[in-house]
Amino acid sequence: MTESLLERRARLLGPNMSTFYEEPVHLVRGEGVWLWDADGRQYLDCYNNVPHVGHCNPKVVKAICDQASTLNTHTRYLHEGILDYVEALTGTFGPKFDTALMCCTGSEANDVALRMAQALTGKTGVIATDHTYHGNTTAVHQLSRSNPPPGGYWESVAFVPAPDSYRPLGGEAGLAHGRAFAKEVEKQIAALEEKGFGFSALMLCPFFANEGFPDLPPGWLDPTVEVVRKAGGVIIADEVQPGFGRLGSHFWGHEKLGFTPDIVTIGKPMANGHPVAAVVAPRETMYEFRNNFRYFNTFAGNPVSCAAAMATLNVVLEDRLQENARLVGDYAKQGLQELAARHEAIGDVRGSGLFFGVELVTDRESKAPATAYTKQIANGMRQRGVLLNFLGKHYNVLKMRPPMVFTKANVDQVIETLDRVLAETPLG
Repeated sequence: MTESLLERRARLLGPNMSTFYEEPVHLVRGEGVWLWDADGRQYLDCYNNVPHVGHCNPKVVKAICDQASTLNTHTRYLHEGILDYVEALTGTFGPKFDTALMCCTGSEANDVALRMAQALTGKTGVIATDHTYHGNTTAVHQLSRSNPPPGGYWESVAFVPAPDSYRPLGGEAGLAHGRAFAKEVEKQIAALEEKGFGFSALMLCPFFANEGFPDLPPGWLDPTVEVVRKAGGVIIADEVQPGFGRLGSHFWGHEKLGFTPDIVTIGKPMANGHPVAAVVAPRETMYEFRNNFRYFNTFAGNPVSCAAAMATLNVVLEDRLQENARLVGDYAKQGLQELAARHEAIGDVRGSGLFFGVELVTDRESKAPATAYTKQIANGMRQRGVLLNFLGKHYNVLKMRPPMVFTKANVDQVIETLDRVLAETPLG
């Protein structure tokens, strides 16, 4: 009997290796916004942000091949590639952010950021929302309420309710919601101080992506920033998902929300699939970290990785992909709003740039989450050749986060397919 790919995967990689969809997709090739499976079937990728400038972008592929055929080693030798890239990268930030530490994954970046905060404050207490994800090192795994660590949570970690613009904390949306969030942060700071850990950092995604990307106005986080600053803590902005122009209106998520963090972490889309991540911080913060922690990463900042990252950044800037995200994203939201007029299951439409989606409910008046239904819809879309997924505190928000080369024609395909799948899938 021939061993199936799933059986072989379980035997060689261990159990519980997650896959998307009830019928997993066996991908063999990608180009731009398209993917093909082993049977030659074509899929529209409306989900993957790692190939930020499109699957197998020729400029990024060439940069990797050219550098790999010349030299690849680590940062204990001198090489201009890492310096050229960090100079270009920090040029996309405000003047406060003038140094970067290169690493390989967003998890590593967030782990380093926590240590930076500890170096700055001399304290260890950390606050996150109760439905976030910041990676899988031992330290950042502690920040995930949706994936509890087997040994339990450290007492130095505290959680606040995830923001939800559809069901706002305190019952009021907008800035009132932001003030309610700040009060929760203030409570947890006091609790950490009382326990003796003190308050080191608030870590958050400035788009609150895993929380369901709530619709939050500029200035929403201002009361929280004031609370954090007053307590002597720092704010770490995890830009792994919203960064590099994805939100359309701004290059970075914290700019869209209208605040300046103390430390920024980036990863996933940074080198179009090559494993590259970084922590960006003011020079004084980097010096404090370097003086308190001995840090070296064999693969971080190697010439090939930096060539891939530089090529990706150049494509984003030269091809005006942030503007494309704004135009195509606005078009997508309009299409989804028109779809909502025809389908009662769509309770809310939200997003920014090429990060958009809908929240599905069983009843618009009660806003009851349609969790099982949302999973059905995601699987129905996969069966009809469109790859997307879902997230949010109730796992009822369809998440669409395609490569930045997505077009209005691609949006049309998504809308038409979703219209058909919603019509064919009975609610309840």
